[in-house]
Amino acid sequence: MDSLLFLCARRVVAQCPLPALPPHLYPALFQAAFLDGRFLVLQDLVATWPFPVLHFQRLLGHLELDFFHPRLKCVQAVIQGVVAHLQRELEEPSHNSSLRILNMSMLPESESCHTLTGMNLWCITDNLAKACVEMSEHLQEFQKRRSKHDKGCSRANTATAALQCPGVDIYADLRVSRCSYGILCNALQTGATGLLRIKCRKFQAEDISAFEIATLLESLDPSCLQRVELRFNKFGLAGLSVILPHLSRFPELCSLKMGHNNVDVHNLTPKTAMTIRCVAQQLGMLSSLRELNLGFSRLSGNLHQILCELQTPLESLELPFCDLLPADLAFLSQSIHAPALKRLDLSSNNISLGLLEPLRLLLEEASASLLYLNPTTSPKASWSRSGCSWRKPHPRCCIWISWNATWPTPTWMRCSRRSCAAPACASWDSA
Repeated sequence: MDSLLFLCARRVVAQCPLPALPPHLYPALFQAAFLDGRFLVLQDLVATWPFPVLHFQRLLGHLELDFFHPRLKCVQAVIQGVVAHLQRELEEPSHNSSLRILNMSMLPESESCHTLTGMNLWCITDNLAKACVEMSEHLQEFQKRRSKHDKGCSRANTATAALQCPGVDIYADLRVSRCSYGILCNALQTGATGLLRIKCRKFQAEDISAFEIATLLESLDPSCLQRVELRFNKFGLAGLSVILPHLSRFPELCSLKMGHNNVDVHNLTPKTAMTIRCVAQQLGMLSSLRELNLGFSRLSGNLHQILCELQTPLESLELPFCDLLPADLAFLSQSIHAPALKRLDLSSNNISLGLLEPLRLLLEEASASLLYLNPTTSPKASWSRSGCSWRKPHPRCCIWISWNATWPTPTWMRCSRRSCAAPACASWDSA
């Protein structure tokens, strides 16, 4: 049930323009304007925001949005409000405004369209990039006008005017593809020293080259980036060796996901062996790394060559569709990572081909910390074998096993707060 304050706020935002209002009402008015799709009111509220920080998730994370709610237009209105705020601050140095940070980052990803997370991150990235470019062009035009007006002391006056406007930092998660690469690259490079600055917390790239990814990474603020996800880029092992050196400049980077990138170390040659050593050394330089995903990489006995240089233990390791061999799990069970693992994804690796015993040893080492395990093979492969079934060793845990296999259930039952993934088509056997 809505509070009386929120009900009153919805009545107030129905008016445009808004009357003069005390600062403490702004958060409720912002929530009401976003929920009701009041674009102009949203823009005005942001342009006159009386606090240093506007945090999206804290203000809007609990809202239930209708399926047809115009989320993207509301976000565009917020971004345009920031642009309007900066333009006014630049043109009117006496204008007193407090907004310095717009935090749009860390929205939990969801496929649902009934929550705030249903917004399209591709479009948000595109709108942020366009706003940065627009603000950069406006600043250049402002400087030209001031130069003509002040003539002799134009440079000094222009510099002073720019310094009087400290600008706004936008913390955001960025998702880039081939279509948006150009505008985002331009925005990051021109906006780094501008009035509207993008601070990326999570960077996702799809279907662009290793060189383009490296160019974008070089343009990001090194103090902010925490998570990188690179998928469907097809840059292979050579491209990975190009990208990784650019990641070492991010001290807070804790998560690296690299799926569907054609990384293949199955058949080693002298050249690939040298590249693997280079990749391993570069991974070892990521001192804060705690999560690693190498999904759809053909590792086949060479996992130790990739992870051998890591100096800090991983808490999450995802290796789906990696053609793992017993040697890979044997290495993991003896590595520094096993006692620290909280999440382990081994899905779509053929557990029945000699991996059960190494997996049992790995689970024994990880039993004190492991919270999530996905050991399932692909449904197509498993259902083709006779005697396959499901068992339910614990109400919160399900594991796909073969009747003829001896699953290390006692070991798994020792894992703390365990959870295990399984395909939705599973049927339960009584056990």
